[in-house]
Amino acid sequence: MKLDFSFVIPVFNRPQEIKELLDSFLLLDYNSPFEIVIVEDGSSITSEDVVNSFRDRLNIAYYYKKNTGPGDSRNFGMQKAKGDYYIILDSDVLLPEHYLRTVAAYLSASFFHCFGGADAAHPDFTPLQKAINYVMTSFLTTGGIRGRNSNLSHFEPRSFNMGISRQAFLATGGFAKIHPGEDPDLSHRIKNAGFETTFIPNAFVYHKRRISWRKFYTQVRKFGLVRPILNSWHPNSRRITFWFPSVFLAFVLVSVICSLIVHWAILLPLLVYLLAIFVDSGIKNKSISIALMSVFAVFVQFLGYGSGFLKSTLLVRWLNKDPEKQFPNLFFK
Repeated sequence: MKLDFSFVIPVFNRPQEIKELLDSFLLLDYNSPFEIVIVEDGSSITSEDVVNSFRDRLNIAYYYKKNTGPGDSRNFGMQKAKGDYYIILDSDVLLPEHYLRTVAAYLSASFFHCFGGADAAHPDFTPLQKAINYVMTSFLTTGGIRGRNSNLSHFEPRSFNMGISRQAFLATGGFAKIHPGEDPDLSHRIKNAGFETTFIPNAFVYHKRRISWRKFYTQVRKFGLVRPILNSWHPNSRRITFWFPSVFLAFVLVSVICSLIVHWAILLPLLVYLLAIFVDSGIKNKSISIALMSVFAVFVQFLGYGSGFLKSTLLVRWLNKDPEKQFPNLFFK
């Protein structure tokens, strides 16, 4: 089965990231033609000059529009794209050489209207980026839902690495105005429209993610805020695992208080868990400093996500408040 691929990439004030991403396109081990659609989402620092410098080597379309959010920008790009299968990427990713060859081979052998892939840390990433990537993908943290065969029936492709057929896009209308959370929302609407999603092993991207603790905390807190909203839209998407970060926060608080009142040994379960994080990250990243940062990143991740999840659950699910009025920063007009 021959597919015409169009990559759709929204960007906001990140020309250097676009340059690095386009550099990785040049190294792809793939012989058939493909299209790249760059959608500038109202940036004050545009990527136009960067894109123009690649036009003689890549098939690129560039569009500038007012700022309406990444979801709407992806929809805009898919409307403009010429291919029959869209691959959605974030601007802060890099592609391994085999990426498109892997995707094309998988979909040719077993076609799905929507797919997702994993993310990984590039060897050149900073120690902070590697620590954050570890806690976002590790099976000892919230990354445990990603990419295992036992979870494929519940897999929700993420828009940093996501494919969707033209047919599925037209049937669903694409991404909603919420952000973050627009990708799992679309995944559920794709399934509700009668299409199947899948996870493609080895179709990973190198994902830079956030480059400071503050930005990382803000990101994961938004993830926590948006999850109860998505659960209210798609009740069948509720999972007990979404409560784990909040439960972890309560576990840490109770453990510390009880250790001070009763005995220090009450801290042992927590310490064993953190030691497992330290050892696992240290082995995978071959770095003690990254292992230490990974332990800290776990607290940042669970505090941000857990507190956001509890707040949104209280307001949206239990008090039945309007999500757009309670959290206007999660919605684009």
